[in-house]
Amino acid sequence: MVASLRRVRLRHILLALGALALLLVFVVAYSIATIPLNGGLQVDPTPSALVIEAEDGTTFATRGVFKGTKLGAADVPDHLKQAVIAIEDRRFYTHIGIDPKGILRAAWRNWQSGGTREGGSTITQQLVRLMFLSPEQSMRRKVQEALLSLWLERQASKDEILLRYLNTAYFGSGAYGIDAAARRYFGKATKDLSLSEAAMLAGLVRAPSQLAPTRNLGGAKERADTVLQAMVETGVITAQQADAARAEPVNLRTPPETPPGTNYFVDMVAADARRLLGGASGDLTLRTTLDLELQRLAEGVIERRLEADGQQKNVSQTALVAIAPDGAIRALVGGRDYEESQFNRVTQARRQAGSLFKLFVYLAALQRGYTPQSVVVDQPTQIGDWEPQNASGRFRGPVPLRIAFAQSINTVAVQLADEVGIQAVIDTAKRLGVRSDLPAVPSLALGSAEVTLLEMIRAYAMVATGNESLEPYAIQSIQGAAPQGLVTRPNPASTASVGLGESRGMMLDLLQAVVRDGTGKAARLPNVPVAGKTGTTQEFRDAWFIGFTPDLIVGVWVGNDDNTPMNKVVGGDLPAQIWRDFLTRAAPLLANGKRPTGTQVARAPAPPSDTAPQTGEILRGVPEVLDTGTLAIRGTFVRLEGIEGERGTLARQLAQFLRRREVVCGPSQTPGLQRCQIGTENLSKIILAAGGGRATPDASQELLAAEDEARSARLGVWRRRR
Repeated sequence: MVASLRRVRLRHILLALGALALLLVFVVAYSIATIPLNGGLQVDPTPSALVIEAEDGTTFATRGVFKGTKLGAADVPDHLKQAVIAIEDRRFYTHIGIDPKGILRAAWRNWQSGGTREGGSTITQQLVRLMFLSPEQSMRRKVQEALLSLWLERQASKDEILLRYLNTAYFGSGAYGIDAAARRYFGKATKDLSLSEAAMLAGLVRAPSQLAPTRNLGGAKERADTVLQAMVETGVITAQQADAARAEPVNLRTPPETPPGTNYFVDMVAADARRLLGGASGDLTLRTTLDLELQRLAEGVIERRLEADGQQKNVSQTALVAIAPDGAIRALVGGRDYEESQFNRVTQARRQAGSLFKLFVYLAALQRGYTPQSVVVDQPTQIGDWEPQNASGRFRGPVPLRIAFAQSINTVAVQLADEVGIQAVIDTAKRLGVRSDLPAVPSLALGSAEVTLLEMIRAYAMVATGNESLEPYAIQSIQGAAPQGLVTRPNPASTASVGLGESRGMMLDLLQAVVRDGTGKAARLPNVPVAGKTGTTQEFRDAWFIGFTPDLIVGVWVGNDDNTPMNKVVGGDLPAQIWRDFLTRAAPLLANGKRPTGTQVARAPAPPSDTAPQTGEILRGVPEVLDTGTLAIRGTFVRLEGIEGERGTLARQLAQFLRRREVVCGPSQTPGLQRCQIGTENLSKIILAAGGGRATPDASQELLAAEDEARSARLGVWRRRR
């Protein structure tokens, strides 16, 4: 009886084992049959990367996905391979594609930590996942992953598997493959990576989006330290080598974030690159004409003016473009806030030009025999049913042509256009690069046609330089993976006259009169010759000023996107003021007709005790922060020079920064304010550069520049939405 029961139990056990075996065979067979061999990582359909460099070679923006090139074994340094193996799969050269011991170790450590801290996947499994499998999380996919890993280990050597993995893995910030990552983050070939750089890249593959150093440099450094420690534990480097690698500075090729204000320019050059190259693929580096210092100045001047006057004058938008005499675009601001609107008001907005268009009317008249001394009559004028009026509402009678242009007298412009013919005016505008449609109607003389700021500044630049082939450009060269460049801008073409003859010199005389005696007086600069023209449209919907010095041609437009009227803003008002502010602050960079090479660093100021008046009190001590512009040192209130203080979070952050730090304060040049320093650093400059407050109207150029840096990077107060 007992033996019979034992036989029954054994039969049941065998049946259960058989059923389990059949189920396992079915699961394996089903997993094999449903392997999605094309379900892995897909990179090809995505756009290639663009690396955008300023005119001095500084990388400031990137777009698209970095694909790099597939590397051979000789292109990958040993310390990079060792770093990846140490942090991802220490038993890589001994397991068969899956590592049960590694899986158990990871499960034990994850259980101890109460979360997922370590993965058990081998490098082979990760490669299989990238090459063949979808992101689905299921038992079937796990089986498929294991089977494919065993198969791959029989098809390829360990070194081949490791190389394929490095060429395929995602390293964050749009970089697929180790070559793309090395060029994306460090601007160098993989074989040139240092131990420190290799450790940082090896640490990214586990969490590339979270640890990308352009987004989370601190996290990337911490992970690199972990990689170096793992390399020490596996014996591939010494502790001294690890310490030396940790001490190396991290020199990223790109800043943590693209400066927001440059995005209008980046959009434009990306479109230009597509137009120049057509369907060319691969990662590209664009060397552009942008001067980052001038760009930051332009953004700061515009923001400061609109904050001060925008609401009162009902102005919500502005645009500015500055070009060099050869047409190189040095600064471009396409709008007040790229995050709110990506519409580029330099290249895309078509607005009525107003009196800015009189340039072409007067040029046509000068070519027909008029001179700046010619007498014209400001009088009531009628062409058909149209009776143009002057902005002043009165008529001056006989006036020299120079005064008529400088004062922007409408009736004279209409009479001149009628005399020379509207078609002659249109032909002049087209010859100077205006490509917009120009209707042959009498009101064209007063700028009724819609044009872009870029084409108008081109026309003024052609008059300023006499260059008949001048074309604004933003790309100097385009470099691909090959040593030879794909596109290189040729040397500047001939600067022969645009067929204007003597009329160009007379036109320059008229443009200088506008700034010297006419509607553009607000654009005057001390000791610098300035020429330009204002423009205002009906009901104050648009206001313009385009002017030039020997170094730059700069155009400014202000208005509203919905075309609502401003509060009596004319071209000689806000546009001319923005123009003057920009050129005034740009003057040090434009001294002697060129921008100083490199970044100028101001000499550190002497401590207050050396520069303060002998009668002034010097305060030393660890301060208490009342707001970011006001401190208390040993019971004495100190008001910092150049800062409008902020309370709340920013004040608490400043207090944390100043904790246990001695501050030395002495009298500022502004009565009632103090100049405080930490060591040799101006505390006001430190605070403004971090966005801890806003600069006061009387702040020094040094402090205004610090504020511009914070605004460009959207730090502190500039992070807030308007």
